[in-house]
Amino acid sequence: MDNFSRELLSTFVALAFVVALAWASIALLKRMQQGRGSRPGTRDDSELRFVRALPVGTKERVVVVQYRGEEWLLGVTTGGITLLARTPSPAGSPLRTEG
Repeated sequence: MDNFSRELLSTFVALAFVVALAWASIALLKRMQQGRGSRPGTRDDSELRFVRALPVGTKERVVVVQYRGEEWLLGVTTGGITLLARTPSPAGSPLRTEG
């Protein structure tokens, strides 16, 4: 019975090590992702922001995104993405986050 307890303990220690390693890896990846974009709480006009999507078929949709002060209307299908229109974003208007 002593051998079983020792094996069980070593299994739990190994599991705890793997969980701690996974947690540390995820925390590091999150920190690296935050460092790539703008800092939290600041607005960066060069960011890509999702505005709205409208499905027009089973796998097709029309998507509006904002990028560097412009609104882009994109057609998205399984075969690719097509730029349909590009207009300046309305000045001073807050970002819409619908849909």
